[in-house]
Amino acid sequence: MEQYTYLLINLCSLLVPFILSFESRIAYYKKWKYLFPAMTATAVFFIIWDSIFTANGVWGFNPKFVTGISVFSLPLEEILFFFCIPYSSIFAYEALGLSSKFKVQSSKFISVLLLVVCTIGVILFHDKAYTFYTCLFLGIFLLLQLVWFKGEYMGRFYAAYLVILIPFTIVNGLLTGSWIGEPVVWYNNEENIAIRFLTIPVEDVFYGMLMLGMSVSIYETIKEKET
Repeated sequence: MEQYTYLLINLCSLLVPFILSFESRIAYYKKWKYLFPAMTATAVFFIIWDSIFTANGVWGFNPKFVTGISVFSLPLEEILFFFCIPYSSIFAYEALGLSSKFKVQSSKFISVLLLVVCTIGVILFHDKAYTFYTCLFLGIFLLLQLVWFKGEYMGRFYAAYLVILIPFTIVNGLLTGSWIGEPVVWYNNEENIAIRFLTIPVEDVFYGMLMLGMSVSIYETIKEKET
């Protein structure tokens, strides 16, 4: 059963949001026409990034915990991760957004502050591939939000992401070996700043913000154009 560990983590993260997708107040299933293109576009970017980093030993996968089925030189489970986690996270974003008060008022300030942090990360850690590229790509995303998209949804996204960090920590903790003894996904500490919460590299918080931020941004853009 160990070879199904990563697959089960993906499926468990998806289960409750999928069941509640048909709940009448949220009616998440009615938004799939916006959701699936957004998830797919984001997944393409991250799968390319993931493939390059895996090939270069920035991170990798414990063969003990995957089925052995590969797609684009990545475990099938890793491909599924880029759909299961955004699906569940955007569900949380939508569910929490049912309250008009659930948003951060100072979203532009937060974006600027994060952009400054990313800029510092790019400068200081140019020799750490995971840190450098996560800061670079997140910084570009934030800059685009500030000067081009100017999405009002960012206030809701930041508030939702604070809540999403709770299940994110559980899932990422399992994947990095916090509670199962060995990591499902291992990280080369030569390519990150080697600061971890439990067993989770601190860069994962920014990586997750980029993945979910991109998904939400594309999702909201498509939804705005079609409604």
